[in-house]
Amino acid sequence: MSTATRRSPLTDWTLLVPVVALVALVLSWGRDLPGGAVALVALCLAGAVLAAVHHAEVVAHRVGEPFGSLVLAVAVTVIEVALIVTLMADGGDKTASLARDTVFAAVMITCNGIVGLSLLVGALRHRIAVFNAEGSGAALATVATLAVLSLVLPTFTTSRPGPEFSTPQLAFAAVASLALYGLFIAVQTVRHRDYFLPVEDTGSSGGGSGGTPGDHAEPPTARAALISLGLLFVALVAVVGNAKAVSPTIEKGVSDAGLPHAVVGVIIALLVLLPETLAAVRAARRDRVQTSLNLAYGSAIASIGLTIPAIALASVWLTGPLLLGLGPIHMVLLALTVVVGALTIVPGRATLLQGGVHLVLLAAYLFLAVSP
Repeated sequence: MSTATRRSPLTDWTLLVPVVALVALVLSWGRDLPGGAVALVALCLAGAVLAAVHHAEVVAHRVGEPFGSLVLAVAVTVIEVALIVTLMADGGDKTASLARDTVFAAVMITCNGIVGLSLLVGALRHRIAVFNAEGSGAALATVATLAVLSLVLPTFTTSRPGPEFSTPQLAFAAVASLALYGLFIAVQTVRHRDYFLPVEDTGSSGGGSGGTPGDHAEPPTARAALISLGLLFVALVAVVGNAKAVSPTIEKGVSDAGLPHAVVGVIIALLVLLPETLAAVRAARRDRVQTSLNLAYGSAIASIGLTIPAIALASVWLTGPLLLGLGPIHMVLLALTVVVGALTIVPGRATLLQGGVHLVLLAAYLFLAVSP
């Protein structure tokens, strides 16, 4: 092994940027920021996203798949849930639909945006993107079940007026979400871990050369991995915290533009999911599309499976209604996403076309969010 491949995975900028972004978060928290300060916070947010992706890859290299993608998905989602609860506690009735809007945006971005980009990049570089249909299919089925139980059924229940759950219904949805999430993690990491491992030999032109020299480097030391895990958490706190710091500017811009308030949830989800998106695209470039799908579907499962129980607990002290049910347009988009996703996953291999179809679905969702 040459000294070039044994170099430390920790570089100066990856150590410094998360700390600087966290300092920016502390200095800006709870304050009305002028335009220049908002730009600086946004710059720190972008740097924290890049640092989070780097440290997630270091941890993933140490622990292997699917644990690496699981660490990033769960870490982002836990902090995202804290952001949603904080915004709902501060916002009153105007944030009644924030949890629904953000969670559904996360589902559409992960299941169409991240999946579509990953398939597109994988197919462009290696002609055909190859993955395990068993693991990806199980993940998509879990996403679909969680989404229907938590976001579709409230529109049709009759115990409460409007798209709301009654207290017992919300408690059932929370317990069911946690149970499904726990079962999925057990299957992914223990009982059927091999279903979620990257397919090494694609058999396509370029498949044999997939990957980069870094894929074959020695795993980082335990000390370096622990440092990266800590810095990953710091970077993700900075990402979500700085997203909250710029959210008043986002809300004002959305309001001034005359756009629906749901656009705020979409923008927050886009910012929060940037680390997963970049990590998934980089994995697809190395012909590890299964890792990309693990990140995409794992993030969607974690987003619903952890947000609904957290909101159920928070509803004890939160005032005002909790609107969870989707409208007709979003239910149609969710149904189309599940059908298209199933048709994409079943063969275990995809081309540019499947990636393009998923990206068009995401574009339709974003367009209709702005112009419902």
